[in-house]
Amino acid sequence: MASDPVDPLSPARYSRQVLFDRIGQEGQQRLADSRVVLIGCGALGTVLADTLVRAGVGFLRICDRDFIELDNLQRQVLFDESDLAANLPKAQAAAARLSRINSGVTIEPVVTDVNHGNIAQLAERADLLLDGTDNFETRFLINDLAVKTDRPWVYGAVVGATGLCMSIVPHQTPCLRCVFDQAPPPEMSPTCDTAGVLAPAVHLVASLQAVEAIKLLSGRGDEINRHLVQLDAWTGRVINLKVQSALDEGECACCKRREYPYLSGERGSTTTTLCGRNAVQVNLGAGVTVSLPDIAAKLKAVVSTPIHVNPFLLKATLNHCELTLFADGRAIIKGTDDPVQARSLYAKYVGS
Repeated sequence: MASDPVDPLSPARYSRQVLFDRIGQEGQQRLADSRVVLIGCGALGTVLADTLVRAGVGFLRICDRDFIELDNLQRQVLFDESDLAANLPKAQAAAARLSRINSGVTIEPVVTDVNHGNIAQLAERADLLLDGTDNFETRFLINDLAVKTDRPWVYGAVVGATGLCMSIVPHQTPCLRCVFDQAPPPEMSPTCDTAGVLAPAVHLVASLQAVEAIKLLSGRGDEINRHLVQLDAWTGRVINLKVQSALDEGECACCKRREYPYLSGERGSTTTTLCGRNAVQVNLGAGVTVSLPDIAAKLKAVVSTPIHVNPFLLKATLNHCELTLFADGRAIIKGTDDPVQARSLYAKYVGS
């Protein structure tokens, strides 16, 4: 016997959340009226998206540049082996899964690299920005936009078993550049390559981010944690670091001098080495599009291995590197961490 269809607007869906007195019916309605932009849908991003869609946010835009790989399945909770076999971009696969979890939420997947040329448009009308990224350059870009447009965002990061989380409400709490004036040099900071990633640490940090997001969206922004939270999932140690003086006493270039070099494009790159991937992303900039079938036809003359094409991306092996090309002209070239080599390979086989 077929079961009755689910009513996505049934109050029973959120009844346990509404019973929590810090949210209640008013807070739940605020969640339903909210618009969230999630930048990055990997380890942190999938947990964030899953949690907020189940919580009943009204609109979620998922922006991600990447595609699913086998090692993602260890910690990226929205994906499974069928998504891997289908060569799906993460944003598309996540949206499909989330729409089955809660059809009452509007979910908009955007397969793109978030950069200074498109972040303002992607964040248009957003009440909150969420960090699901894996690099400081994109986080500083988010921070520039958030401070300039006076909208909150929630920072999160995980490497190994350790993680960080911080709510940022511009001009009320320290921004990211108040605390980290610049990204640490690569030799001073562990990455996915050197330290790995423990899935429970991802869940802990993303859950802290989600709690802060729910506070901000439900009208409880005065109750956010105003510390930088540092945790170690392996030892169970959690530290709340006092950072308010970084805003009150500091001379932050972003908050105090209103300088936004990442948003203006003064700082940032057109090639990005991807964390833990032995891969480089090549981005030709906004406004570029390519015909994936035409590129596939061109490659067939020079590539002996199979070429895989779907409406979202093309995959081919070139000179012992794996090329994944997206319709916006952006490519991820796996098998090298040298941006020059990656850019050369792109120019030779795709064009520029």
